Amino acid sequence: MMIRLDMNENPYEPPENVLDAVAKGIRNVNRYSELKYLSELQKLIASYSTVSPDRVIVSPGSDFLLREVINVFSKDRKIIVVNPSFLPALENAKVFSRKLIKYQLVPPEFKLNPEIILRELDEPTLIIIDNPNNPTGKILLDENLVENILQSENALLLINEAYYEFSGFTFANFVEKYPNVAITRTMDKAFSLAGLRLGYLLAGDYFKLGLSDFPKFLSGPTIFAAIETLKNPGYVTQNIRKITDERKRLERELEKTGIEVFPTNTNFLLIKSAIPDFAKILIDSGIMITDLSGEWLNDFYTISIGLPEENNALLTAINNVITN
Repeated sequence: MMIRLDMNENPYEPPENVLDAVAKGIRNVNRYSELKYLSELQKLIASYSTVSPDRVIVSPGSDFLLREVINVFSKDRKIIVVNPSFLPALENAKVFSRKLIKYQLVPPEFKLNPEIILRELDEPTLIIIDNPNNPTGKILLDENLVENILQSENALLLINEAYYEFSGFTFANFVEKYPNVAITRTMDKAFSLAGLRLGYLLAGDYFKLGLSDFPKFLSGPTIFAAIETLKNPGYVTQNIRKITDERKRLERELEKTGIEVFPTNTNFLLIKSAIPDFAKILIDSGIMITDLSGEWLNDFYTISIGLPEENNALLTAINNVITN
């Protein structure tokens, strides 16, 4: 069986109580989801995110929300994104925006230049930034830059916080103060619910108004699993700790092989290796990682943190490549 270390998934299954909640939803799959359960989920997300429930918009995956934001808010606006950034919805930006600007992240620091970003706010602008960024794992935004952006009457800012639980860094507290900011998150990663596809958006007033007619639909299994998870989130904290420990161990072991490993605030590692056809060689060993050469730069790869035994298999395969 192929070891998949290319999707930034959580390698740990959810506990039995969450799986039982999924089964509860499946038993009622012949019925549409009841709004009372959706309302309960929104309240739990709001409590978890420390915002009011009316600011929470749920969706089957945060990519749907990103697409809707682009569809609704990009007319007569230019869009600024960072490159690389693996948000599939950004393909829509090419179609709907008046102008698309890609800010290049340059190794090894992968830093944003605040002055360049702020200079672009001379006309209506939608800025979309993932923080931490995928694939660099870097936190790109700080409070000073975000506040300067949001104080511009021309700016709308969407921050994707898919890896918030791993970084511990959020701007969710800004949505009550600033109408022109929104945060997207997912329960795919830290919550081990990738197969159920649940994303949500925390909306400042301007975004809340513009997305007021966004359809409310989630499957019963997704709703019940998310409710159970948010009521009993202890396993999430435990899994984050295990993944973080494994990430640090894998980083140390990879550096011993001469591979360059970059600091990260996520559940994956960005590495640089000059080994020719590195990803293809690993596939031959039954392991998949992400080759960034087609989307970004040659010799750069990302590795999702797997189970200890999967990470050990990766290290063994890499050492075999180097030895041979």
